[in-house]
Amino acid sequence: MPPAHVQPSTDMSLDTLAALRSSLTQPARFDTGLTRRAAAHDASHYALMPEAVVSATSADEVASLIAACRSTGRSLTLRSGGTSLSGQASGSGVLVDVRTHWRDAEVLDEGRRIRVQPGMTLRQANARLAPFGRRLGPDPASEGACTVGGVVANNSSGMNCGTQDNSYRTVESLRFVLPSGTVVDSGTPDADALLRSREPALHEGLVRLRDRVRDNTASRRTVERLFAMKNTMGYALNAFLDHTAPVDILTRLMIGSEGTLGFIAEAVFRTVPVRPHAATGLLVLPSVAHATDALPALHECGVRTAELLDAASLRVSQQGHRPGPALEGLRIDRHAALLVEFAEDTEEELETVLTAASPVLGSMPASSRGAALTRSPKDRADLWRLRKGLYTAVAGARPAGTTALLEDIVVPMPALTATCESLVELFERHGYEDAVVFGHARDANLHFMLTQGFDDDADVERYARFTDDMVDLVLGAGGSLKAEHGTGRVMAPYVRRQYGDELFAVMREIKNLCDPAGVLSPGVVLDDDPTAHLRHLKIVPQVDADIDRCVDCGYCEPVCPSADATTSPRQRIALLREMALAEAAGDETLRAALAADFSYAAVDSCAADSLCLTACPVAIDTGAVMKRLRAERHGPLARKAGKAVARHWAGTASGVRAGLSVAHALPDPLVRGAAGAARRLGASGLVPSWPSDMPRPGGPRPGARAPEQAEAVFFAACIGSLFAAEGDTPGTGNGAAGAFLSLCDRAGVPVSVPPGLDGLCCGTPWQSKGFVDGHRAMAERTLAVLWEATDGGCLPVVCDASSCTHGLTQLLDALPPEERGRYAPLRFTDSVQFAVDTLLPRLPQPRRLASLALHPTCSTAHLGSGDALIALGRAVAERADVPDSWGCCAFAGDRGLLHPELTASATAAQAAEVVAGEYAAHASCNRTCEMGMTRATGRPYRHVLELLEETTRPGA
Repeated sequence: MPPAHVQPSTDMSLDTLAALRSSLTQPARFDTGLTRRAAAHDASHYALMPEAVVSATSADEVASLIAACRSTGRSLTLRSGGTSLSGQASGSGVLVDVRTHWRDAEVLDEGRRIRVQPGMTLRQANARLAPFGRRLGPDPASEGACTVGGVVANNSSGMNCGTQDNSYRTVESLRFVLPSGTVVDSGTPDADALLRSREPALHEGLVRLRDRVRDNTASRRTVERLFAMKNTMGYALNAFLDHTAPVDILTRLMIGSEGTLGFIAEAVFRTVPVRPHAATGLLVLPSVAHATDALPALHECGVRTAELLDAASLRVSQQGHRPGPALEGLRIDRHAALLVEFAEDTEEELETVLTAASPVLGSMPASSRGAALTRSPKDRADLWRLRKGLYTAVAGARPAGTTALLEDIVVPMPALTATCESLVELFERHGYEDAVVFGHARDANLHFMLTQGFDDDADVERYARFTDDMVDLVLGAGGSLKAEHGTGRVMAPYVRRQYGDELFAVMREIKNLCDPAGVLSPGVVLDDDPTAHLRHLKIVPQVDADIDRCVDCGYCEPVCPSADATTSPRQRIALLREMALAEAAGDETLRAALAADFSYAAVDSCAADSLCLTACPVAIDTGAVMKRLRAERHGPLARKAGKAVARHWAGTASGVRAGLSVAHALPDPLVRGAAGAARRLGASGLVPSWPSDMPRPGGPRPGARAPEQAEAVFFAACIGSLFAAEGDTPGTGNGAAGAFLSLCDRAGVPVSVPPGLDGLCCGTPWQSKGFVDGHRAMAERTLAVLWEATDGGCLPVVCDASSCTHGLTQLLDALPPEERGRYAPLRFTDSVQFAVDTLLPRLPQPRRLASLALHPTCSTAHLGSGDALIALGRAVAERADVPDSWGCCAFAGDRGLLHPELTASATAAQAAEVVAGEYAAHASCNRTCEMGMTRATGRPYRHVLELLEETTRPGA
């Protein structure tokens, strides 16, 4: 790893730095340079630069860090997923990462409960519960990226959970760290006695506040009214009414406290059942009033979900891909829609509910459209895509340099219609022409999204005026200013107004009892400054047309293989923006230092697998941007060399195989020393270190064959000839290519192999390294051969390495315009998909292995062939498992050889899960991914086709 260039924060004294570092067992997890600039950005519209970023590994470390901050006068902010929208995940003191080392979970009572750490995403937790037909109650739309810690700390809910299945209701117990350092486990029988013994003032204070709230009639009424709705404004004062024991009250106060009262190190949830049988429909109605009027009857007949979309939302949806029959051709005026879903445990129960709902649906106004419900998984997914695509459509189309603000409110159900209509009037009054309203209608919980810049005073003043008017509207309707996103910084100045002086004083006392020094997240939840929400607003400079639409949501981070090792896509974009801000400020020293560190931390260490694209709601491919930045670094000589290698690929590949043979014949220390010397002399981007597990060279690629009535053209990947398959005899030419041809022969499926294959490639090596000219040269040669071999696209092209199949599908972008017409008819299929569709039905029944661990690749995600890999795995094994912690291995061609720390980080969780599983065999569908997983687990990974060939081999 190169040395850092960005200088540490100069605001911390040496004594402060020493105190903070001494809190950690590994001081390297303390950073005051590049990481703090990347971490200044979260999903909110606030940006606070932390003085340091620390990755904590235990509750004791967090306690020590809080103590060090208290003694040195620093604040501390806890950050897990960083997907919170209200500013609660940012701070200007010490920012503590409680995601990276906090991803363990334990399923209890056959899935009826689960113990989970704060860094695990909801999707990961639900994956562990799925085999039991259970899930967590909270169901926010960000479930792929938001973490359990944030969901509990914000008391997040979602489309289905309402107030009955949120964290407040479904958390059984918590293990948390108080600012004093006391660790409380509320699940132990003596938890209250221990709290009284260790924290007597806190225990006594909670009793006093409990009685104060209960004995005040006005306070009781306010609490009961506000918490009858979804409500995440301020602290969970309903805890004083719902619970008696101080430890139980404190546990519930922790939920929704946004990291201001303590650190939640572990939560035990009671889970809820997954209802697998569902029917969904989009009911388009003449107006918002018609939609809201329909809600009581729908609720009465058992609707599980009812999502409201206003006229502006419908217009956005109508312009999207596949708007559906309910919206096609509709001239939208004042219309609104309800996306409704009925779900039950069995088909019979669903049928009963739908029969009872039929009269209600049939009584919709005559002008309504789309009242029919569908049970088709595809059609249901399309309908939900309309709802979830609103964020994509509005955020992706916003002017460059602006922020997409997604806010949420809740009002009593009778006020829902008037509130919707008044919100639209506010948008018009304040010039938010692109704003949309949608939300969880069953809970009268509205979301609205608008685009806002903060570049000048006029922008900020407009935002301030709108916010004041919106607050007047919601509180005038008896609602809450935050239903599920948390108070954060954005609504902290309005907590007193919503609750009144008495209950605000109770909240102040809660904070003082738990955190008397005010160390944890000052300015979050409570703030007496009426303009606090207008400070630290995020400025979004324009840096690159391909990434300017990034909203800092963080959805990309769980799928990024380098996120724990260097930077994530969100952080790469954040650092590009930091460089732009430094340049605009005239700070060339900072800009240059950021650029120097960015080279490794962002560009070189990116696996460029583009999984970030699959998760990004605004379709940003940060991997592609990093490949372009690599291309921009290449000088004329490097570009010529890349093109020459493409033109002489057969000789180059032969030379690599010969070099591997020679290297394996020499003593390892000699080879390792030579490789290390070359890397130190500046060749670290070309020459790998020499690992002890470096494979021997593979055999030549298959020779040309042209059988009559061929059903496909086989394009054997060159990676199989460069590196021998696991367990292969060097130079035999077996591996995936040999297995595929054997399987085709065995199944009676003739396939052709084009001539000159040794000189062809999918182009991925040049594309990944940014050698544009070389990529084009290889694309032109490969196209010419495949055009002839497929008879102008009449036959599909099958490739035996998923990344190479994906590379072939991307050749179009490398081709000159005049060649793209010939590319269009070509069809590319991965060998795994071809085996499932064409070979399996014609092969003998496989002799099945007992168990198999499968590693899908990032390319199977792009190709959509993951299900085929699982189907093939289940054909050759009684049990075929994809680990819950699966992710890209980050080997990325030669990236795992050049930067082995990336693969080590990316595979750590998955490797531990695989090793614990004790499988009979291990398989993937790409040679370098097999190398990466073999290294990570110490278990031999092979191409799944090799296993299929062996288990169907006659007489074996």
